[in-house]
Amino acid sequence: MDILAKSVTFHENRMWLDLSDGRTLGIPLSWFPRLLKATPEQRQGFEIGSWEIHWEAIDEDILIAGLLAGLGDQTKRGRLVNAL
Repeated sequence: MDILAKSVTFHENRMWLDLSDGRTLGIPLSWFPRLLKATPEQRQGFEIGSWEIHWEAIDEDILIAGLLAGLGDQTKRGRLVNAL
């Protein structure tokens, strides 16, 4: 069973992610420096895909599987590190 993101919201310094299996994840924005530094308008400019959440304006992609594994930012020198 694939677990999908249903919605994303932000409150203070946390991103809240509602999942298709009924869980809600609260992720500290400090795990993702681009989101932490983004404006509220930039944070709202996301697209939910099958496997990830994407922010075009800030060049951020967050894998849902990574969040479920407890992983934060996996970028290094502009490349995604294959941690999964």
